[in-house]
Amino acid sequence: MGAPARYLNRVVAASLAIWLVGVPVLAASQVQAPDQAQELRDLKSDDYSTWRKAESDLTRQWASSGSPALDLLLERGRAAIDAGDFRAAAEHLTALIDHAPDFAEAYNLRAEAYYRAGLFGPAIEDIGKTLSLNPNEFDALAGLGAILEAVGKPKDALAAYRMATAIHPHLPTVLDAIKRLATTAGQEL
Repeated sequence: MGAPARYLNRVVAASLAIWLVGVPVLAASQVQAPDQAQELRDLKSDDYSTWRKAESDLTRQWASSGSPALDLLLERGRAAIDAGDFRAAAEHLTALIDHAPDFAEAYNLRAEAYYRAGLFGPAIEDIGKTLSLNPNEFDALAGLGAILEAVGKPKDALAAYRMATAIHPHLPTVLDAIKRLATTAGQEL
């Protein structure tokens, strides 16, 4: 194993230890805004239209910075990711973070850009920041699971995926990953 791979494993392991231990504590201690508490409960509904509406409402709320100019930077970052220009996406999102350091979705989207560029250490760091600002960001937890799976840490990936479904139990790709990893790890669901 080369030096870069050893370094990446240390970064991933250290980041993982910090966030997997800290996130449940953060989530338990976080007081939710009343307007999000109902949506978070509705995510667990068995009724498709109820949980889809809750998911859409939460995603829309989390993607709104409250400033049209900052929202434009978020959209530019998202468009750059969609175009496969991860460097430009990271630049737009870094500019957004410079102006709005408490905007969780900016970190979450930049984590996606880093992940898709193969920069797992910075992606995990941004996921950690996302979750410190919004412990209910199920997409960030799903992203953490994907990264951990990519670096060969299936048990840790399974834990991250399970945390995501504890918040939002209707994520098809995450549910598929849980089944696959639980089977591979010989664990029951």
